[in-house]
Amino acid sequence: MINIFTKFSSQLLVGLGWTVLSSVIALFFSLIIGTVFAILEVLPNKVARVIGRAYVEILRNIPLLVITMFFYLVIPKYVIKIDGFTAGTIGLTLYTSAFIAETIRSGIQSVSGGQMEGARSTGMTYWQAMRYIILPQAFKIVIPPLGNQFVNLVKNSSVLAFVAGFDLMYQANSIASTTFDTINSYLVVGILYLIITMPLSYYMQHLEKKLA
Repeated sequence: MINIFTKFSSQLLVGLGWTVLSSVIALFFSLIIGTVFAILEVLPNKVARVIGRAYVEILRNIPLLVITMFFYLVIPKYVIKIDGFTAGTIGLTLYTSAFIAETIRSGIQSVSGGQMEGARSTGMTYWQAMRYIILPQAFKIVIPPLGNQFVNLVKNSSVLAFVAGFDLMYQANSIASTTFDTINSYLVVGILYLIITMPLSYYMQHLEKKLA
């Protein structure tokens, strides 16, 4: 295993960089998109609720690989040329955003309805109340499940290997096919994934305790 890391360290570090980059991009945009659709799911407007619910249910129930392959094969053929990294990151973002939307929606609905009524009675608009009163409380409530989603996002970034995204899993496949040392190749990559996910997991636990 040490020999694999020593001999292919530059290749593995490249894969680590692409994995981290894809994860950070997907995390940022999936959090924004997920928050938007979570709000849509709880709006008084029925049409908005239907749109929010449809988005979440459709993307949650389609495999991540299928979504990614759609952007890798269909979009370049009929819409615009994009590379494997972009296709994989878009698929990862949309897929994760559906789970984040459901997580945040549960957080919003766990906040007492009197909070919104009290905010509106002071003259706040619905959106002001949502931004300044409801969402901050909702995010504090859902920090543990959000942390799980973030960790899952990093692990799910391995889908980039199927679309030549040059991530860690892609490099592992390449090294294994070159050396025929499959076990050690994947053990090294597994350790590198742990190096990313473990600090993230501990940080989310620290944040949960800090905000409790």
